[in-house]
Amino acid sequence: MNVVIPPLFFYVVGALLVIFGALRVVTLGRRKESHEVAEDTPAAAKARKRHLTFGVVWILMGLFLIVSTADVLRMRH
Repeated sequence: MNVVIPPLFFYVVGALLVIFGALRVVTLGRRKESHEVAEDTPAAAKARKRHLTFGVVWILMGLFLIVSTADVLRMRH
């Protein structure tokens, strides 16, 4: 049994990773002084840094998935 997954699936997943990773970086990974009432706590800074780091990781994973799918398709033909 040979299962073939269309490349469009991997492009969509990669694009979703890039989009939601960028949204995570922009919305959760940056400090917005206009939205904060109190001073910055170490816990809040740590959470922001974690969101920023994992948002960048999601972006890189999505780009890798898109590029590697394109390379695999190029090698098959």
